[in-house]
Amino acid sequence: MAENLRYLPSVVGPETGSEIIPYYYVYMYKDTNVSEAKATEDYKTYGVLYNWAAACSSCPAGWHLPTNAEWEELSEYLGGEEVAGGKLKETGTTHWESPNEGATNESGFTALPGGYLLNDGRFTNIGYNGGWWSSTDINNCVASSLSLVYYNYFLNVDNYYKVYGFSVRCVRD
Repeated sequence: MAENLRYLPSVVGPETGSEIIPYYYVYMYKDTNVSEAKATEDYKTYGVLYNWAAACSSCPAGWHLPTNAEWEELSEYLGGEEVAGGKLKETGTTHWESPNEGATNESGFTALPGGYLLNDGRFTNIGYNGGWWSSTDINNCVASSLSLVYYNYFLNVDNYYKVYGFSVRCVRD
């Protein structure tokens, strides 16, 4: 997929979270009206933030949520984790904060800094960070995700609580 997923069957405010019930969020949107959420600029630009349960079931037929191995394969293809982040990020500072270090988007991924939802119900870091879920399950509370930041060109694969809200990119089966 060339952009963040926008599948939004329902929407909840940031104070609603779960490790096992799928929840869908739009950055800074705090109500439950899907039409209103889809009308926001953050939805149009950055797509939807998903908790891990929602991320695992949101890709359309013929697509899937990438595994850590698939993210790592992409990273290696792009020259390794030390430079791959820059090759994934959208160039310039229209969406990313300055300096958007190392951004070339030579991969065509056009990663945007859609921020994320923390486990305490706060939206944070739009413009500064982008995070994308992996299907790799670590334990009952934690799963893996890819993250990129404005101040370097690293591709980071880390573990986060499943109640966090991150963006989703799907991969063809």
